Amino acid sequence: MQLEGQIVDVVGKRIFPGTVTIKEGKVAAITPGNTSNTSYIIPGFIDAHLHVESSMLIPSEFARLAVCHGTVATISDPHEIGNVLGVEGVHYMIDNGKQVPFKFYFGAPSCVPATTFETAGAAIGVEEVKALLEMDEVVYLAEMMNFPGVLNKDKEVMAKIAAAHALGKVVDGHAPGLRGEEARQYIAAGISTDHECFTAEEALDKLQHGMKIQIREGSAAKNFEALIPLLNKYPDRIMFCSDDKHPNDLAVGHINQLAARAVAYGCDAMQVLRACSYNVVQHYGLEVGLLQPNDAADFCVVNNLQDFNVLATYINGQKVAENGVSRIKPVAAPIVNRFNCSPITARQIVVSANEATAIKAIAVTDGQLITHKKHVTLPAVEGALQSDVAQDVLKLVVVNRYFDAPPAVAFVKNFGLQQGAIASCVAHDSHNIIAVGVSDEDIVNAINMVVQAQGGISLAAGEEQQVLPLPVAGIMTNKDGYETGVAYEQLDERAKALGATLHSPYMTLSFCALLVIPELKLSDKGLFDGNKFTFTNLWV
Repeated sequence: MQLEGQIVDVVGKRIFPGTVTIKEGKVAAITPGNTSNTSYIIPGFIDAHLHVESSMLIPSEFARLAVCHGTVATISDPHEIGNVLGVEGVHYMIDNGKQVPFKFYFGAPSCVPATTFETAGAAIGVEEVKALLEMDEVVYLAEMMNFPGVLNKDKEVMAKIAAAHALGKVVDGHAPGLRGEEARQYIAAGISTDHECFTAEEALDKLQHGMKIQIREGSAAKNFEALIPLLNKYPDRIMFCSDDKHPNDLAVGHINQLAARAVAYGCDAMQVLRACSYNVVQHYGLEVGLLQPNDAADFCVVNNLQDFNVLATYINGQKVAENGVSRIKPVAAPIVNRFNCSPITARQIVVSANEATAIKAIAVTDGQLITHKKHVTLPAVEGALQSDVAQDVLKLVVVNRYFDAPPAVAFVKNFGLQQGAIASCVAHDSHNIIAVGVSDEDIVNAINMVVQAQGGISLAAGEEQQVLPLPVAGIMTNKDGYETGVAYEQLDERAKALGATLHSPYMTLSFCALLVIPELKLSDKGLFDGNKFTFTNLWV
């Protein structure tokens, strides 16, 4: 097979007209020569850090959508399913991913459970991490979120890092806000990347200590605008990632969108494409082709180097997508899950006011995972605190999905809901059920729909009740990815119609339980201060 076009050589940093010859899944030859074909042949895009589970799709379905946007590979951290099912969940992801023509490179989850301050469904210890790292399919130790453990040289944390280094595998980082001497110590432990920077100053600090930065732009966390100026100064140490991508967003675009935005910002197209391919291949040692002779034929054809509209995608020489239509066929996949809790009642989420009504509220920021602590005073009705839409302060509830336990209740600001409630079992990191809403009745109904579905996302507003079931580990579906995207989009739009002002209310909700990101969060065990890394009281 031969393809003509403008060939982008990210290794030699040149663009020239010519012909690519493909034979037995590899690039047999690249021949310069005049051609009337004005489209560009470029290495396929690689997402440098992703939790496939956050797309709510199993890997095979994720691949079906991603290839339409020129994505040929991902660096995938199965941390989410690991927190639900342990090593069994990691193997589920690897096995399912192998059934489609796509290059999933998985990591060994380093922090399962993420903390001891929440209830997870499983634990992955040092010996299990070592066994995963010994697998060819596992190419790195996934994000080391326990940065206090690194700084304090926790025995188990350091053993996991040492296991990766002993096998010649890199260690990904996760250290939001860490700077100065602490950042230096964290990086000196052998941790090579970070995708959590939310300011250029923080990223620059880490770059200067030798770290590589993954510019993240997902469905909820959006750091592209803050960090993209770094690409021109540090082109060999920048990669692009989505981290978390909901199915409706994935149906529209992926890393190709970031490439287009980077060029529009003023970055050199060659440096942009290297950040989307070459830099990732080199850092993780991937067997992904870069349009070089004898490489695997992993590439895509785009209309130009400004818009990056993908005309076709090839993996190992096989055309897997053309003109926005995936050629990957759906794969039948079994249901695996761990879900064992009962429906709750409104009485269980009542917050008695006593005399004090001044509380600490979680203040969310659109496009960010980091939250802030806000002191607010709430109305009390018959001795119980209520949501207050006038202040945009709503009740937040987390329910343990693994066994029956009293729900944890707090309050959150800046969601915008004027009525109704939304709930989700996609709640990082342990994936208990999290809900936010105006009335206790709607909150309880939204939660109980998730319980009955054994995982999912839901919306309740009086008699209106909708749920998108996610039966695989309670966080994914084995149904069609495009249909799932449409169903999710409908729930998302309905939440916004009820007043939600966030770009991605369900994704932002899922991160309100993410204890490893400051400042204030809620786990199934209670309100948590991420700065002090300890529980805190609701009352001021």
